[in-house]
Amino acid sequence: MEAAEALALKALLERQPIAALATLHGAEPALSMVPFALLPAAARFVIHVSRLASHTNDMLIDPAVALLVTASLESADSPLALARASLQGHAFPCAPASPDYAAARAAYVAKLPQSEELFAFSDFSLFLVEVRAVRYVAGFGRAMSLGAERLAAILGGSA
Repeated sequence: MEAAEALALKALLERQPIAALATLHGAEPALSMVPFALLPAAARFVIHVSRLASHTNDMLIDPAVALLVTASLESADSPLALARASLQGHAFPCAPASPDYAAARAAYVAKLPQSEELFAFSDFSLFLVEVRAVRYVAGFGRAMSLGAERLAAILGGSA
């Protein structure tokens, strides 16, 4: 991965506010939309989800998840040329007593300020998605794979 591609991947993940979240629901794939933020140094995604949503229970039963973040349609001439990152990882709850909670909540609210009020709802909780692998498509015919350590270096600014 060249420096320009690393910067583009970082910008995509920092700027886009939503991801498609894939979970296993009764051994079948299920897909939903979640707003997200980043904990850059650890290559972790922060999501704030309701216990009323099936994906929350799915993650508690089986933590294997995938996220898909895509650039906006206006950023390319063709949907096939859209930059996108597909990430595989494991999701786990981030309780208020967790050492990561304050940073996770701050990152989430900083990126999604309108979400602040949802932290008062008792059915919402933070989850962290620890990324294991990334498939980044920088545009048509420009795809590359990277692991969690490389992603952390890119997000932390030491790419």
